[in-house]
Amino acid sequence: MKDMEEARARLKGIFNITMTPFAKDGALDKAGLARNVERVIELGYDGVLIGGTYGEFPAMTAAERAEMFTHVMDVIGDRIPAMLCSTGSDPRDVYALTKLAGDLGGVPMVTAPYVSEITDDQIVEFFRDVAPLSKTGIIIYNAPGIGITLSPALINRLADIDGMVGLKQGDLNPAAIDRIANDMRGRVKTFCASDLAFLGPVMAGFDGFSTTNSGALPEIILATYRALEAGDSLKARELHALWYDYRVLARAHGQPQLVKAAMNMRGFDGGSVRLPLRDIPAAVQPKLRAVLEALAADARTGVKLAA
Repeated sequence: MKDMEEARARLKGIFNITMTPFAKDGALDKAGLARNVERVIELGYDGVLIGGTYGEFPAMTAAERAEMFTHVMDVIGDRIPAMLCSTGSDPRDVYALTKLAGDLGGVPMVTAPYVSEITDDQIVEFFRDVAPLSKTGIIIYNAPGIGITLSPALINRLADIDGMVGLKQGDLNPAAIDRIANDMRGRVKTFCASDLAFLGPVMAGFDGFSTTNSGALPEIILATYRALEAGDSLKARELHALWYDYRVLARAHGQPQLVKAAMNMRGFDGGSVRLPLRDIPAAVQPKLRAVLEALAADARTGVKLAA
């Protein structure tokens, strides 16, 4: 990406939240990460999101994250856009990673600082400080799971800051989605942060969504979005319903744990999670395999299991 306007223009569609594969001892598998990126590029995904919440950035050092950004952008080149999650609890790390992400040609994604009793005005000033650091602009990451939930009113204020090009919205309250889909139109690109419930936000007018479970089920989730994109909401609804049993397990046992286990069953590079997360228990493995086998038996899904 050459500049902010080009970055903004390319932010649309379905973005794979790429799993960060770790060995059992916690080492980063860079070759496996590259294969995970190449798989979704070959399938036709519109972009990737690297080092996000489900990419386990909180369990990585700033130096590891910088190395991962550089490695992934070397793999991608300019073929597809990449969101690079540069958020963190230490603003110094956020500043350094945000600048690096923009310099590499990715678009940095930043949450509000997750510290106690921060005010809306202080959040606005934080984003004013961060915005000029990136050549490609900033994506606001509204991530209730790791800190403050940004209100639609505060998001409106943040969208007015020069350099804001996108919003990844994790608060999927229908009223918030309705306000954001309409208030942000023409200002910043909007992404639903959940593939478990993306049909509503996309139908409401969001520009795209990011998907964790496409690490495990890339074919069916891509087909679901493409159907919706083509205006075939009935087909999209039917395809989305096909992997409901998988979503039940994901909600019960957590992402990225289940995604990585399913990827390993399919012969992909899931690897292990890093502490404090734990790989899914052995007792859950047969349940997951049964769900994947059922999906593989349905020709509509495109899912195939490793031999």
